[in-house]
Amino acid sequence: MSMMKAARLHEIGGRFTFDDVPLPTPGEHDVLVKVEASGIIPNLKNVTTHFPEWYPFLPLPALPAIFGLDSAGTVVAVGGKVRSFKPGDRVYVNPGVGCGECRYCRQGEAPRCDAYTFLGYFGFGPGSQQVFRQYPYAGYGQYMTAPATNLVRLPQRLSFAQATRFGYLGTAYSAIRKSALRPGQSILILGASGTLGVGAALLALAFGAARILVAARDEGALARLKRLAPERIEAVRIGGGDLRQQVLDLVPGGVDVMLDTLGAKAPAALSVEAMQAVARGGRIIQIGGVAGPIPIDPHPFMCAQLQYIGSLWFTTAEGDEMASMIEAGTVDLSLLEERRYALEQLNEALDDIQTQANGFTNFHIVHG
Repeated sequence: MSMMKAARLHEIGGRFTFDDVPLPTPGEHDVLVKVEASGIIPNLKNVTTHFPEWYPFLPLPALPAIFGLDSAGTVVAVGGKVRSFKPGDRVYVNPGVGCGECRYCRQGEAPRCDAYTFLGYFGFGPGSQQVFRQYPYAGYGQYMTAPATNLVRLPQRLSFAQATRFGYLGTAYSAIRKSALRPGQSILILGASGTLGVGAALLALAFGAARILVAARDEGALARLKRLAPERIEAVRIGGGDLRQQVLDLVPGGVDVMLDTLGAKAPAALSVEAMQAVARGGRIIQIGGVAGPIPIDPHPFMCAQLQYIGSLWFTTAEGDEMASMIEAGTVDLSLLEERRYALEQLNEALDDIQTQANGFTNFHIVHG
């Protein structure tokens, strides 16, 4: 077989077409993965329609391009210098790729590389175009290439469909690690009913947080989260009164950690209000990209020794840690409801997810 099917975008704002393209060949340090499932990102339609206008500093691949983030599948071929993976291995492909040569990449912190790029999505700097040229294949193709260093080995108990949530889970996982959350401490998850927030709640349980405050507008979603661990999870309804006071009523003195998962459409005032419920010495981690700016008064931050930290994606090593937690049963993904689409239904799926997305439903593409 020398050709494969792939969904490609030919123009900004257009719909995906389903084309025959050449089967990729892995480089010496790369692998070829037969994609079994790939995630559908709620923001993908915004990326392919508005990003050139909204965020011209976040480059897209040259069109026509294959998109598709959060892919999982089976290794079918490896480059000549790959030793750690072999055909038949079940893997998740971490799409975050750096230049591979800077000091951050060499020390395993690719998200700090100024050429950091999400394969099948968008990049973060001028060096991204070279990464896109080197790895032009992504999850909405039947096969893709990727650096062997970007593979997370999947335990048997983790399905390919569940692995397509690793991007959201990993983003929350890396943020919680940066927060230095310790067993017995408290955490506030702002925007907990979304895809990021639900994953963060599952991980906070696994990290041993004693009090997990989940804040959202959707009362049904809050009740569902509460049922995961009624003795440890407290629901806080956004719009149900003063957010700061609701938190302080539940955790006098404030929470040790606040995880802000609110997206760009949420008002920044919500984040500011929630920040006021963080305890002295507490840590605020931003992973949702709420529409800013966020006003920070340096004097109270200094006196209360607060920390405000931005966190981007996750490293492949952190992906391995998550896979081990799932294999051990400390993180349970069984609550995720599968919503699968064939590759040829991608345009329909992108329309559906705009109005039907929620943190408990796992929208993904499967390759038949």
